[in-house]
Amino acid sequence: MNIRPGVLYAAMAVLLLLVGFIQSWQLALTIINLCLISSIMSLGVNLQWGVAGMFNVGTMGSAAVGGLAVVLISASPVPEAWDAGGMGVLFSGCMLVLTIALALWVSKLMDGHRMKLWLIVMILLVGLTLTRMVFLPATAAIESVDAASTGYLGGLGLPVALSWLAGGLFAALVAWPVGRLVSGLRSDYLAVATFGISEIILAVLRNEEWVARGVKNVTRLPRPVPFEAELQAVEWAQNLAVWSGLPIREMASILVKLAYAGWFLGVLLIIYCLLQRLQRAPWGRMMRAIRDDEEAARAMGKDVGRRHLQAFVIGSAIVGIGGAMLVTLDSQFTVTGYQPLRFTFLIWLMVIIGGSGNHRGAIFGSFLIWFLWVQAETFGHSLAWAVGVLLTPENAISVALQEGAAQLRYVVMGSILVLVMRFAPRGLIPEEQKEFTLDKR
Repeated sequence: MNIRPGVLYAAMAVLLLLVGFIQSWQLALTIINLCLISSIMSLGVNLQWGVAGMFNVGTMGSAAVGGLAVVLISASPVPEAWDAGGMGVLFSGCMLVLTIALALWVSKLMDGHRMKLWLIVMILLVGLTLTRMVFLPATAAIESVDAASTGYLGGLGLPVALSWLAGGLFAALVAWPVGRLVSGLRSDYLAVATFGISEIILAVLRNEEWVARGVKNVTRLPRPVPFEAELQAVEWAQNLAVWSGLPIREMASILVKLAYAGWFLGVLLIIYCLLQRLQRAPWGRMMRAIRDDEEAARAMGKDVGRRHLQAFVIGSAIVGIGGAMLVTLDSQFTVTGYQPLRFTFLIWLMVIIGGSGNHRGAIFGSFLIWFLWVQAETFGHSLAWAVGVLLTPENAISVALQEGAAQLRYVVMGSILVLVMRFAPRGLIPEEQKEFTLDKR
């Protein structure tokens, strides 16, 4: 019986409890919530890489699309913007769909005809030109409506929990055509292509302000838990604060974070259980066989490209759900916050350190890496203080530690990666070694 996972998870729980007792329970719950969201994203990456062997570094784009879903589904609509150009945007969208549909119909109808290519190009040029003639004035009118606070269409005003499902659906819809284009690429080319596509997605979100205000950000998004001010006026919360000896404001914050943790943990458990069932199913065994020997799988008649596409879409959908949950936690959609370090490097580090191919390992890696990422700066300040006690405050080493405490997290992340790759190359909770065979179904 392998007791390593239990020991590691128990140690992680002890560390989080120590943060609550020594620092604050608000900080401990904040770390837990971010760990839960990161765990969901790492499960999506683990499905793509650990199970299917696809080197996708476009997680930043999937997370952004998932976050956009919260704006489009749960934000309140802006009636003035809809009156100014909403119908124009809808009409231009219909024109674009009809243009593409007509081009596809002509392509099928004139298959083999020498004028096929020229006719399709002409249809696309005329259709796109007419679409732009309607689209550009409509979006300009929308963005001019109270640009300081709105300047976008808003959303549908639906429950925020529904936007999490929509975030996964939106990410999957974006991933499907992308996967059709890149699923057959070799790992290094796949990484470059997916990273480039994620940057294109972010560039569109930054510049198309009518969608989600661009770099101006969308704030005050709804959330599935009460606001702190509401809890402060509730009698049972006040009684709980008196019993615990905490100020009512701190107790309200703790209760809100606990409610968030309950939501996030529920979603994580659902996704984990579904992935575990998928892993034990013939599909999961087949994907591992394809990952281990793609040529043998092709020789057995397996459609490797189709299976890679399935894993790519499902993994992107899971990352999209995590991205939607993160936006809900922050109550704002900030396009400039999507950086490769946070949404690509750290997520991959979680999967590699935890153990690629093992979903429990990916979850543990998320908790460990995010905990160290947050606490590394605190440790840096403590180290600077300790050195300052031993040395004079003007000492160069003491000054460097004081000024660079926040940068210590990069040293910690690099050191952890080197040590794990040296002594546990398959991760802290590695994938169980089993013989996988290609199912005939």
